[in-house]
Amino acid sequence: MRYSRFKIQDSITKSPALPCHIPHSALKKPSLPFSLSRQGRGAGVRVMSSSTPHSSRGFTYIALLAAIVIIGISLVAAGKYWQNVMMREKEEELMFRGEQYRLAIERYFIAFPGRFQFPQNIDDLLKDGRSAAGKRHLRQKYKDPITGEDFEVVRDQLKGNRITGVYSKSEKEPLRTTGFEETYKSFEGKKKYNEWQFIFIPPTGTAGLPMGTVLPGQLVTPPKPVPK
Repeated sequence: MRYSRFKIQDSITKSPALPCHIPHSALKKPSLPFSLSRQGRGAGVRVMSSSTPHSSRGFTYIALLAAIVIIGISLVAAGKYWQNVMMREKEEELMFRGEQYRLAIERYFIAFPGRFQFPQNIDDLLKDGRSAAGKRHLRQKYKDPITGEDFEVVRDQLKGNRITGVYSKSEKEPLRTTGFEETYKSFEGKKKYNEWQFIFIPPTGTAGLPMGTVLPGQLVTPPKPVPK
């Protein structure tokens, strides 16, 4: 009995394995979101990177810097352009106001027969004290458009230190250097606004002559009406 039992157990252990079917898909290794290092599969795990490449980020940064530089240059150019536009307008206003003073001095000079003289101050152009009515030769006291202050006056010591003209006190360089009318041809090539002097120069020998008298070969600018 004991022998037969051992015999049966031995035959069971040595019996061939029963055949079984395993699907081919089950033999494939599962895909992992990481890879194992070669120095021991269980020692470390290397996670696969999915971030943006460094080259793409560098290109974006350079493009942003270039855009900022271009915008800055455009703003500087636009600011300079409008600054020049405003300065040209001030120059035109300076020419107009200086001309008003020069013409007012001329009107004052020839206002009374036999009394050719220049004004003592700017207020004389606003109200001529030589007449009872106080004749007005200048509409208003204009400011210098370049500085925003009063014009500087030109005085002639040989004419009793009286006013013969006005000019701006600005030492800035003018934008306009050519194209002046004949009366102001001397302004061409000047380097500063204070060199633009609006002076009335009467013909020599007019003292004591009737109002409006013009000597041979001499010319006095016809007086213009005072702007209303």
